[in-house]
Amino acid sequence: MNHDAAHRTTTSIDHARIAVVVPSYNHAQFIEATLRSIFNQTLLPTELLVIDDGSADGSPAIIERVLKDCPIPCELIARANHGLCATLNEALSRTRGEYFAYLGSDDLWLADFLAARLSTLESRAAAVLAYGHSFLIDEHNIIIDCTLDWAQYADGDAQTMLLQQTIAPMNPTVLYRRAPLERHGWNEQSKLEDYELYLRLSAEGDFAFDPRVLSAWRQHAHNTSRDFSWMIDARLAAQRRVADHLGLSAGDLERLQRVSHFAGAEDLLRLGEKSKAFTLLRQNLAGAPSAVALLGPLARLCVPYSLIKWRKKRMQERAAERYGPLII
Repeated sequence: MNHDAAHRTTTSIDHARIAVVVPSYNHAQFIEATLRSIFNQTLLPTELLVIDDGSADGSPAIIERVLKDCPIPCELIARANHGLCATLNEALSRTRGEYFAYLGSDDLWLADFLAARLSTLESRAAAVLAYGHSFLIDEHNIIIDCTLDWAQYADGDAQTMLLQQTIAPMNPTVLYRRAPLERHGWNEQSKLEDYELYLRLSAEGDFAFDPRVLSAWRQHAHNTSRDFSWMIDARLAAQRRVADHLGLSAGDLERLQRVSHFAGAEDLLRLGEKSKAFTLLRQNLAGAPSAVALLGPLARLCVPYSLIKWRKKRMQERAAERYGPLII
């Protein structure tokens, strides 16, 4: 261990009190970069736990090799597949520390991530978590998008954002305060792990927003969250499960679900999935915030898919030109 690494480790033990977890699943191509982005933090966590959830691509061997360079106490658990929510709950029970963060085995943190999020949380006593913007990167670490360019994130009370929009904190951007997190954990029956947890936590305290871009979510062919139709259904199911916890009446829930359907239809249109979007729009016209708001989706229904695809590609090219490759 070099002198700088030893100094960072001492600092983390004295001050950070952060447990970091990597739930690993079939990301052999990316896991080393993920782990090294944790090793390179300017403020190191007190511990790192990696749980490999039944990978069949050789990930455990790579993790074992890379962890030999880890400058902090670390552990690898490799076992059969239990699913992401069960893995996160296991990790929460096996770790300690006042703060908790997890990083997907294909995602990345920039060097100041933990230091910045810890500073934000420690300055906001009423906050249950801190989060911020994220780059979206491809398999080659090229930045193809950034939430800074389109996401209207909320600081403080997050319920309106979570219930009436289709945006929520991206999980690589979040640092949790452990106490409220332990009161809820992840619902192992949920198909969209973080959204239901966010809803429950929003009833307990603020979401402290830090606008800096300090994380990268990797987009590739095997991302489950790229299936927006599936995500819409999962979000609606989560809203129904937490309605009582949030104090929502049956009428409130019905109205919010129409709003969520309408917002989901807009997302589907942006992806060029016109048939699914049309069905949602037709069934949930009452979810539109105004008659004027209907004009945009209706106009996009008339745009050829080839043009939508070209526009998406051009936007990714512009993001790559603007931000360049991600350097960790």
